[in-house]
Amino acid sequence: MKTYTNLKIKDWALEDRPREKLLQKGISSLSDTEIIAILLGSGTRNESAVELSKKILKTAKNNLNELGKLGIADLTKIKGIGEAKAITIMAALEIGRRRKLSEIINKKKITNSNDIFELFQPIIGDLPYEEFWILLLNRSNKIIEKYKISQGGISGTVIDTKIILKNAIEKLASSMILCHNHPSGNRMPSSADDQITQKLKAGADLIDVSVLDHIIIANTEFYSYADEGKM
Repeated sequence: MKTYTNLKIKDWALEDRPREKLLQKGISSLSDTEIIAILLGSGTRNESAVELSKKILKTAKNNLNELGKLGIADLTKIKGIGEAKAITIMAALEIGRRRKLSEIINKKKITNSNDIFELFQPIIGDLPYEEFWILLLNRSNKIIEKYKISQGGISGTVIDTKIILKNAIEKLASSMILCHNHPSGNRMPSSADDQITQKLKAGADLIDVSVLDHIIIANTEFYSYADEGKM
């Protein structure tokens, strides 16, 4: 068994050098464990960074979406992970979210429910609490603006209809899309979700704004009211 005394990557055994593997075979050849090991830079007295990375992923059920939900306090509970390493991991995950979001925003036009999901999943898909957003569109279904309306707890958030309609009027929107997340992972709408959808649809009709869809995001899945014929 190999023994490590806070070794740097260049001092690891050859089979444990993800940087060399990246240079030789490209970054796509690396496993999630190896990428996290590069971020860590070093392990502990008794573990290499690769072995420490395996512990981190195990804490997140070997799922990067679950890893994205962990905070500083969660990561530093793992033996060998201090505040600096935890911050590095969180920063890398946030860069990934922002990159994906930038690519989606450049698309500008919404054509189907999957476009909405791809826009909002990086924003609210990993959150441990609910947020409610609206997306305002012009007559060509191009994005005018997106707004976070409210932030709540695990089981719900307060939604002010007047604020939503005010934003639509001020931006001269022709249509809007509603979107919120379910931290529970259950994508199916609740009776409260049905009620707010109908309430906002009725209110928007009075100001000649169409509510095209209401998307519920649950981690990597989503529910579309429009796709289910409920709009």
